[in-house]
Parts: sequence; structure tokens; C-alpha cells
Amino acid sequence: MDLFDDNPFRSQAAIRKRSAEIRDISRRPVRLMEVCGGHTMAIHRFGLPSLLPPTIELVSGPGCPVCVSSQEFLDRCIWLSRLPEVIIATYGDLIRVPASDSSLEVERSLGADIRIVYSVSEALKLARDHPRKEVIFLGIGFETTAPASAFAVREAARNKLMNFSLISGHKIMPPALKALVDEELRIDGFIAPGHVSSITGIRIYDFLAEVYGKGVVVCGFEPLDLMESIHALITQIESGSPRVENQYRRVVRTEGNLKALNLLEEIFEPVDDLWRGIGMIPGSGLQLRKTYQSFDAGIRFGIPEIQAKEPAGCICGAILKGVKRPADCPLFGEVCTPANPVGACMVSGEGSCAIAFKYNRI
Repeated sequence: MDLFDDNPFRSQAAIRKRSAEIRDISRRPVRLMEVCGGHTMAIHRFGLPSLLPPTIELVSGPGCPVCVSSQEFLDRCIWLSRLPEVIIATYGDLIRVPASDSSLEVERSLGADIRIVYSVSEALKLARDHPRKEVIFLGIGFETTAPASAFAVREAARNKLMNFSLISGHKIMPPALKALVDEELRIDGFIAPGHVSSITGIRIYDFLAEVYGKGVVVCGFEPLDLMESIHALITQIESGSPRVENQYRRVVRTEGNLKALNLLEEIFEPVDDLWRGIGMIPGSGLQLRKTYQSFDAGIRFGIPEIQAKEPAGCICGAILKGVKRPADCPLFGEVCTPANPVGACMVSGEGSCAIAFKYNRI
């Protein structure tokens, strides 16, 4: 199927029209950060940088859940996988990410019972079907996937499914965006993640415009969505009027998904957490509240302190902050490839290095 089919959000005429309008109004050099791996994928899949004037630079940020998961978190998952009578349930992307001295894929080849699931409900079913095994779900992702983990924990509690537990690598987006601008990285505006915003609503970004003077546009995932969002950001920047706009109105409501937000509030509480490349960010992670701590795998199994090691030569952390590009890495495309990933950014389909390798355009 042609990339530009009958989908109105892929209309070549509409995209070219937006491109011309962007070129007409863009005067000053700007750096816009897309904070979602899905956006990075769409930008390069559809060749959008070629439609923009040289004044506009697009950089990818920490929007890939697998990529931002710290080595410490991965090492804790490896430690859990080595316990006897344990089933590890994980989303597929995580299984190939290199930890300090192994990966879940390697551990599975050595005999660990590690199973790829497509939803946390499958992990709950594993716990029901294997009552004599401990089933540990590896929870990663932002506000988009965290509600599903919260639902699973609540269901396990209600049904007294005590052989189910969660190790939470869930993270929330606003503290990471604050950390980036506090570091005084050159970012003139943000293309905000549509899926995250469908849960949170758009008010979580107000501080970026009100305190830091950075424009934000919540964006969909089609090429016209992205071109409209870039046009809106350039309009804001050129007029000196930063604000939060919602381009993805067909999916994202201003107030977000209140049912999901209430569930997150019931099950989780914020905690300081490590992000690959950025470091410890206050209040950026999610841990189970005291009421549900019996389902916390870290507490249940007493995971010890583990000294994590970053992969030698990998600059994934700098890429996640937008200060380096995949091609700047000496390992990229030679030592580090999708078939033999050295760093997390080459593993996930939303990782900048994997996208650059596939499209050769970053």
C-alpha cells in the first residue's frame, strides 16, 4: 500500500500546503523536540525533514520507554529472572535490551522462564494458570501503559492472586521535560506525545509555556498532524507567544482520561527515578502505594543493591537528551545494529538509533 493512501491525514496536497506555509513564516533558527518515539518514527518514515526549511531542526527526546529504562532497572529484572520457580512476563521490546552483563533474551536461552506478553492481562492469566509459580510482570512505559499495570495490581488484590507481582519501571513525562529545560539544553518548542496526553490531558505541559517560555503542541501520528504541529510551534515562536495547543483533538481531551488518572492515583505514588542519560529525576517514577506493596516484586523478593554498568562506547543517553544524534556514535551501524544491539536505543522500534538505521535519515 502507498504510504500516502486515502487517509486524509496523509493528503500530499495538504502536506505540501503546510510545508509552504511553514517556509513562509520561519525566520529564525529553531530546535523542536518530539518527545515520543512514535513521532520520531513517523517523521522519518514519511521523510518530513526534507519538507522543512533549513531554519528548523527536529531532535528526538526521551520518549522511548525501553530506551529510558535505566541499567539498574534492567539488572534488577535480570536478578529476578534467575530466581527459582519464577515466571517473568514482559513486553517484547524489553527482552533484547542489554543489561550490565546479560539480557532477558540471554537468560531465557540459559533456562529462565521468560515469556513475552502483549498485555498485562496475560500476565494475570499466567498467575492463575500457574498457582505454584511466582509471576512477575515487568512494568515499563509512561502514563499510557501505567494504568494497565495499575488495573492488574488492583485485580490481583481483589482476587487474592498472591503469586502475581510487579516491578515498576513506569515513568511520568512532566518531570523529565522539566529536567531537560533546567539543564538549559537548546530546545525552542516541544511536539508533545499524543498517546501520553490522551491519558493525562494537556494541562500537564502548562509549566513549560508559563515558566520556561517554551511552546508545546500535542500532536497526532500522521504526517499532516506533524506538519500542522510544526506550523503551530513556528507560529508561536515567531510571534513570541508560547502556549500549549492541542492538535490531536480527535483523540486528546483537555482534561484527559479521568478514569485512568484516578486509577493511577489509587495504585501508584510518585518516586524519584533514574532515566538513562538524564540521571535521577525527582518524582518521575511510579511505585506502588503502601496499600499494594505486597504486590511489589522488589519488596517481595528483596532485590539487593546492584552496581550497574553502562555499555562501553554507547552514547544512547546523550541521544535521548537531543544533544547527540545516532550517527555521532562510533558504534552506530557497525558494531551496534538491530541484529546486535549494544545500547537500548537500537533495540526498540521507537528508539532513535533503530529508526536511523532503518531509514538512514537522522
